[in-house]
Amino acid sequence: MLRSTRTPGRTLSVRLRRLFDLSFLGLTFAVALGILALLTAFVLVLVHGAQLTIARYGISLLGNPNWAPSLNQLGLLPFIVGTLLTSVIALIIAIPLSLGIAIFLSELAPRWISEPFGYLVELLAAIPSVIYGLWGIFILVPFMRTDVQPVLRSWNLSANKTFHVNIPLFTGPIFGFGVFTAGVILAIMIIPTISAISREALKAVPQPQREAALGLGATGWETTRISVLSYARIGIVGAVILGLGRAIGETMAVTMVIGNADVIPASLFAPGQTIASLIANDFLSEASSPLATSAFIEAALVLLLITLAINVGARALVWRLVAQGGGGGANEV
Repeated sequence: MLRSTRTPGRTLSVRLRRLFDLSFLGLTFAVALGILALLTAFVLVLVHGAQLTIARYGISLLGNPNWAPSLNQLGLLPFIVGTLLTSVIALIIAIPLSLGIAIFLSELAPRWISEPFGYLVELLAAIPSVIYGLWGIFILVPFMRTDVQPVLRSWNLSANKTFHVNIPLFTGPIFGFGVFTAGVILAIMIIPTISAISREALKAVPQPQREAALGLGATGWETTRISVLSYARIGIVGAVILGLGRAIGETMAVTMVIGNADVIPASLFAPGQTIASLIANDFLSEASSPLATSAFIEAALVLLLITLAINVGARALVWRLVAQGGGGGANEV
């Protein structure tokens, strides 16, 4: 007859390990559910606080261009437009510059340059936004007013005369403050985030990917474009979405340079306001009635829903890229 070789002490040790495994599984599952519960609580609290305006105005609040809480004229369209405009400007400027930095540091620069510059880029991402705002007021705004915006306006006038089409992008009086300046400072703020994460995604590409392209006769740029960028595209998309998330929610730096006008900007030179800057500027001074307070809370709800929609869309895009054969190493970034 065979006898069990398992001693009582060993049996207890196995049971304890299983208990610890189950406890760890339960703890991590509870934390994951806690994040979902916290997000749900955010939405429910904001919906409850915005009940007055939701019941009175419905979805028309989002399309109303008038904002005057003292007159019960509550429209969020100028701030939605300002949020989207500044974020789009920031992405248009930041994406090519960030990819250029990431490609240079990961593919072209020698190690004695790439390592220190990589740390410097990551350090720039940690600078508080109020520092960017002060720099924007004293340095960027005068530079935009005297050197950049006049050139862009003359280019705009030349384009109108050449193509006989009115392009109301760079028109109107030049203040230095405005939507375009806010977009530029947002681009400066998100470049470190996008470039640092993109650099890590490019570094995660296996070396055989590059060697295979070079072995087939590809040039250095063709190797980077075909083998490296295509393999790391999922990580790059994730970097862009993280940068966009910071641009949409940024408050202090934008508030200090956008001009804070409660109207839809007539051009990119005109002052405007984002949802975040509206709440930061006017909540304490203009939320003097329950209806106005409800409108501010609904503005916060709209900002949260915009952020969620962007993240859901980004996740769907990543899933599509994975289904089409995304790079394995980039998935981990």
